[in-house]
Amino acid sequence: MNKHSKTLFNLLLLIFIYIFGWTSHSFSVSTEKPLKKVLLLDTIKTSKNLDVVLLNSLSTYYIGTNAQQGFEYDLLKNYADYLGVELNITTAHTIKEALQLVESINPDIVSAGIAKTAYKAKKYNFGPSYSEVQEQVVCYRWMKGPKRFPRDIEDLAGLKISVSEGTSYNETLNALIEDGFDINVTVSSELSSEELLTQVAAHTIDCTVVNSNIYSANIRYFPKIALAFSISGREQLGWILAQNSKELKSNMYAWLNNFNQSGSMGELKDHYFSYILFYDYYDTKMFYKRIKSRLPKYRKFFEKAGEKYDISWKLLAAISYQESHWNPNAKSFTGVRGLMMLTRDTAKLLKVKNRLDPKESITGGTKHIKQMLKNVPKRVKGENRLKFALAAYNIGLGHIYDAQTLARKLNLDDTSWSDLKKTLPLLAYKKYYKSLKYGYARGSEPVKYVESIYNYRNILHNIFVESKKESNLKNKDLK
Repeated sequence: MNKHSKTLFNLLLLIFIYIFGWTSHSFSVSTEKPLKKVLLLDTIKTSKNLDVVLLNSLSTYYIGTNAQQGFEYDLLKNYADYLGVELNITTAHTIKEALQLVESINPDIVSAGIAKTAYKAKKYNFGPSYSEVQEQVVCYRWMKGPKRFPRDIEDLAGLKISVSEGTSYNETLNALIEDGFDINVTVSSELSSEELLTQVAAHTIDCTVVNSNIYSANIRYFPKIALAFSISGREQLGWILAQNSKELKSNMYAWLNNFNQSGSMGELKDHYFSYILFYDYYDTKMFYKRIKSRLPKYRKFFEKAGEKYDISWKLLAAISYQESHWNPNAKSFTGVRGLMMLTRDTAKLLKVKNRLDPKESITGGTKHIKQMLKNVPKRVKGENRLKFALAAYNIGLGHIYDAQTLARKLNLDDTSWSDLKKTLPLLAYKKYYKSLKYGYARGSEPVKYVESIYNYRNILHNIFVESKKESNLKNKDLK
């Protein structure tokens, strides 16, 4: 082979090797399966667990007398049920702790009543907004002298104010201080907003700032606090989601839209926050006094009747207080009498011989409530059922049926208390009641009646759960 032939042969060999190598590579690339990106939503559904951080507070999540509850817990529980998964809960005690857990454990969702401020929106991945609130200055009700009760931002000068670290209130007050307002604020890294409300009630501090939903949830427990003024415009509360959660976020938007449109959101907000509309400071203050002076005389009767008919004794006590203020000799202008304010005819049916006898009255009243519960239409479920029964105790089942009929005519949900609250007051208007079976009724009264009972019941729950905890702690100390 001459020199030129050898050169040509080498060149052709190199071309062949290049073509073979390129073809082989192309074939291998084309037969490789592309790596599938693992989506967070798919992981949640596969593992059957939704990892959430929840703020341990009255407005968010807590362990109640019988079960886990709280506005944001109920929301997330509904979403978990929608996905067909379980909630795996990690609790935080302050918003600062909740935000730290975003970084340290990377949960799927953080739910802590966090406002979508401009600062936080840049730092965190927020999901859909689920509630609207305002920041409110809350102060000790009886401030006097130089420390008078504030009515605007200028009045905050000279007052002792504290807020929880990591909150939107901290950001708002810092912005006001930068704008030149004289505000003496302490930022607490250890205390939650609820704990600071406790300090306001004890007048350890003069004021704090909390969101309107937190104030609404706590006002019944702290008669000595009062709303001074709102310090912000409307703000959106949102959940913080993990970073790789585009599909999860889209799914949550779809679920939340359905939850709102079905009326479930309105019903949930109504359950946790509506009683603020009926809050009466002086009535609540008197209620606290009578818990000490009157309730001990009758508590054992409430407990025994509650045990017999499977109804919470605190609910029975709340009904009795609403009816008679725990006065066994109470009498109304219509002739109803006793602790449970029974009519003569109702007492006869219940075989109550003496309406003024505390034990007989409580036992008879409890039996009557149990009957009301049984007579509420079976389509009405859960907490709605109890509220329907309480309203019936006040106004009679016939008017409850009329309110349901009216709800159906108005395309409302006749099994929802939040919708029945809209139709009951209409029973006082001829336009509505003239076509209904039981006619006129002062329908606004059972609405106030039910809300007041729930307010009293919740106060009793709070007092006696806390008392039990304190008793347990004392017992431990003695051992």
